[in-house]
Amino acid sequence: MLVAAGSGIVPLMAMIRQRAACPSKVPAHLLYSSRTYEDIIYREKLERMAALGDGLQIFHTLTRVQPPDWRGYHRRIDEQMLAEIIRPLRDSVQVFACGPTLLVESVADHLVHLGIAASHIRTERFGPSGETKGT
Repeated sequence: MLVAAGSGIVPLMAMIRQRAACPSKVPAHLLYSSRTYEDIIYREKLERMAALGDGLQIFHTLTRVQPPDWRGYHRRIDEQMLAEIIRPLRDSVQVFACGPTLLVESVADHLVHLGIAASHIRTERFGPSGETKGT
């Protein structure tokens, strides 16, 4: 299972591409959080890859604005959402999450609460560096 927010999709996309190049039929779920439909990075490429029928499923959640015909989630990633998406992968799941620090920590905490071993969760975080500009 892959969990991405915003530009956190970039390193996970490399994993998705490698999976396709192998090729692999191992089920893989991507949960990708974006602010708006227009903010979904690699949207068309992800749609094409999911359409191959090799076990890759893409789940989107839009946190700010959704198109009128939107069928995905429409809130921030939460424990219920993770539980729904991880359920079919439960027995052998490995999770890779990449995004802003607060989101990634929240996702990891929710997954542990759902019974996923911390050793099965890998994270990559990003956020402000904390540096300030001098005057």
